[in-house]
Amino acid sequence: MKKHMGVVAMWLLYTLAVQAQTPKQPYTSSKFEQLGTELPTPNNYRTASGAPGHEYWQQKADYKIKVNLDDATQTITGSETITYTNLSPDPLQYLWLQLDQNMFHKDSETYNTLSFKLDDPAGFYAMLSWFRGVTSDGGFEILAVRDANGKELPFTINRTMMRIDLPQTLKAKGGQFTFSVDWKFKVIEASKLSGRGGYEFFPQDGNYIYEMAQWFPRMAVYSDVYGWQNKQFLGRGEFALTFGDYEVAITAPEDHVVASTGELQNPNEVLSSAQRKRLEQAKNADLPVLIVTPEEARDAEKNKASKTKTWIYKAENVRDFAWASSRKFIWDAKQVNVGNKPVWAMSYYPNEGNPLWGDFSTNVVGITLEVYSKHSIDYPYPVAISVHGPVYGMEYPMICFNGGRPNPDGTFSDNTKYGMISVIIHEVGHNFFPMIINSDERQWSWMDEGLNTFLQYLTEVEVPKQAWAKDVPPTYPSRRGPADKIVPYMKTDQAILVPIMTNSEQIAGNQFGNNAYGKPATALNILRETVMGRELFDYAFKTYSQRWAFKHPEPADFFRSMEDASAVDLDWFWRGWFYATEPVEVSLEKVQKVKISENETAATTTAENGFELMTFNVSSLPDLARNARISQEEIRLMENPANHYYLLNFKNNGGLLTPLIIEANYTDGTSDVFRIPAEIWRLNPTEVNKMVMTQKEVSGFIFDPYLETSDIDVSNNTFPRGIESASKFQQFKNGKGN
Repeated sequence: MKKHMGVVAMWLLYTLAVQAQTPKQPYTSSKFEQLGTELPTPNNYRTASGAPGHEYWQQKADYKIKVNLDDATQTITGSETITYTNLSPDPLQYLWLQLDQNMFHKDSETYNTLSFKLDDPAGFYAMLSWFRGVTSDGGFEILAVRDANGKELPFTINRTMMRIDLPQTLKAKGGQFTFSVDWKFKVIEASKLSGRGGYEFFPQDGNYIYEMAQWFPRMAVYSDVYGWQNKQFLGRGEFALTFGDYEVAITAPEDHVVASTGELQNPNEVLSSAQRKRLEQAKNADLPVLIVTPEEARDAEKNKASKTKTWIYKAENVRDFAWASSRKFIWDAKQVNVGNKPVWAMSYYPNEGNPLWGDFSTNVVGITLEVYSKHSIDYPYPVAISVHGPVYGMEYPMICFNGGRPNPDGTFSDNTKYGMISVIIHEVGHNFFPMIINSDERQWSWMDEGLNTFLQYLTEVEVPKQAWAKDVPPTYPSRRGPADKIVPYMKTDQAILVPIMTNSEQIAGNQFGNNAYGKPATALNILRETVMGRELFDYAFKTYSQRWAFKHPEPADFFRSMEDASAVDLDWFWRGWFYATEPVEVSLEKVQKVKISENETAATTTAENGFELMTFNVSSLPDLARNARISQEEIRLMENPANHYYLLNFKNNGGLLTPLIIEANYTDGTSDVFRIPAEIWRLNPTEVNKMVMTQKEVSGFIFDPYLETSDIDVSNNTFPRGIESASKFQQFKNGKGN
């Protein structure tokens, strides 16, 4: 009979709820429609499942580079030989290279399109910085472009792009062309221009730290989606880059320590016997081992060698190459196991970075590799490096540049400590997104920043569990990831917001962090915790990562892979979170306690706890109800005072669809949580009714008790209004939420 009772209760739920879900306005569109024309048509290169197609292709660019750092003039001089392999089905008449340093020339579009208001401190500061730092001789000076035989090639420079005209058409599906470029440029002072690379000068000892990024002409991507991705570099939209192998010889002052993408090929020539011995010891160490000690760094700062030496690094299957150099560097290292393979975790930093950097940096690198590998792919490279210098946060294959410096006396605030830990997690994490899962940053910032910020949050959750993190609280103070963190942004005037699916250069500066980092990270966290569940989400996310490792994914490939690997229809979710700007704002408008009777006349009164008491007369049901053949015994069971029926009315005031998480607080002080999928809104996206049956009398209901949905107005989430709860909702109202 309990089975029949459940059938009747479900039927009653349908009968009452469908009345409220009938659209009150003429039909226009549905938030549950599939993403049709918004996504590109699947083809032989990119399939409807989200996987690469059987004819997927991508280009390859291999580099041999010799570069010299002049510490006296802060000048870089280099010569590179590029072998470009055309694996596309298209013959090519010319090649495009990126000249990112040209952004710092006075004729650059970045400089000439700067716009600000006098009451905009950030914009005014940016303008002043560019006035101080941009010069007419900024950017690359291209000295020569030649073919493999030394013959000069015609080339055209268009601001941050350079076209090389080929002497003959480069054949499709395997044609190769080798050419060389000679160049030089003045290194910028990073603090003036907020560059992704540059130098920092230390007046107290007269030394420099150099962090070299976007330092050589690099091949642009030619893909099946865009052809040549030759959008100008304006500063925000980062890079689309081609995978290849690198051999780089870096000549620097003899007493400099050089950190770099890749593996060092000549340690016997550039490291002392003591340093090589320490590296061996670091292989089996639980905590980082000093390879270059603070004392050795101080001695180098004072003596300033006049000779040079050359460090040779090789890297396979990377999309970029960066390095750092200074006589001020301390260097520590240890190995961590990732996928049964040892990987070096390393840090380079000046004495000015201690004690913070010695205590945390390399350990944070290690835990980042472990957590990201668990959720995406096993880290494939031999090393991951964190460097402290003038750039607060920027990423490249196997190496990243990070901020977070203590006060001169060695003290530091919690904000400085957690800021440093978080930026290291974030930048090391970029090895996975987009250095390996190689999305187009110039077009879609969220595909690297948003996915990476999401995994950064998962890593931050793990940090307090580490033995070396003894000073970190059990709940890490994450800035982005938890649903409630994005609420202030989602409250912003809809007229000035843009969707996540917006080109990088078209997002206002004051929205960029939330739009590209915070909102997509929050969306993925909600998708994992509230919509899909961890098991389905983690499997699908890992599937996407494995499918597109060392390839060029687009948004549709991500969206389709997540659905394909989980059997969860998420088009409503992508449409709301990624293609629109509406917020979640659900109001629990009304609760009616339903009494079921065969004899009493239908009536509405007020129950003692503030709910409306609605008597539901079975005998007055329409034909549909009578056809259900409800027996007298079933009616008696439904009238059982041990069963309590509540009809909850929800209104979607914000527009963004969400699952319903309902906490029922009972009169005996206990509670239960009911989770209803977002599909409850499919017939009426503005208003729904939900029947809840309990075995205890309810004193009140709360929508979103754990702040899982990013609801922007929690004042209307309770019924009766103002009820008390021990949930995170109440903590949030009291200002105690995390």
